Amino acid sequence: MDKPLKLIIEAFLFASDRPITLREIQSWLLGETPSSIALALKELQAEYDSLQRSFVLKEVAGGYQLRTQSVYAPYILRMLKTSPTRLSRAALETLAIIAYRQPALRHEIERLRGVDIGGILKTLLEKDLIRIMGRKSLPGRPLIYGTTRKFLEVFDLKDLDSLPKLREIRELGVEQEQLAQARDERQKIETSGKENAASDENEASGETST
Repeated sequence: MDKPLKLIIEAFLFASDRPITLREIQSWLLGETPSSIALALKELQAEYDSLQRSFVLKEVAGGYQLRTQSVYAPYILRMLKTSPTRLSRAALETLAIIAYRQPALRHEIERLRGVDIGGILKTLLEKDLIRIMGRKSLPGRPLIYGTTRKFLEVFDLKDLDSLPKLREIRELGVEQEQLAQARDERQKIETSGKENAASDENEASGETST
């Protein structure tokens, strides 16, 4: 090759609108080994990190992709004149169940959520966050749902093993509850302090008048 391997891979990354896998890169660079390509990717990651660029090289959805740092998202959205796509709480809960239990059946998800999810499944399918994996060998041949590669891209995950462990989520929930309780207690103390101060002022005012 008449150009450095690292720069050729960088060109691939800039030209691609999706994560590209190590195998794909190797197919475009005849004669290069997976180890040499992986080393070049690590060097690029280290360079971008050390230079504190507005973008990073992330391993996501089974491949590699250049991604804008999240702190610059407001500027990108302003440029695109759009607002970030947001999912409702119900859609996020449904998506989480599918992500952790896949392959998942509709009736299993509805049993856990306690409501009909037909409309939510339609929305998630349209957004390409979930896919139909097939049919279960049960009466009626119900559809089986799972997450997509785009799901990994959107949530910045290398693979499904990168999902937070349920234990970690529970621990986070406990921490947030404790923080909320501490915040409520602090607000009560501050409110009580203000009320006492106001009462003292009123008493002092009354004594002066007398």
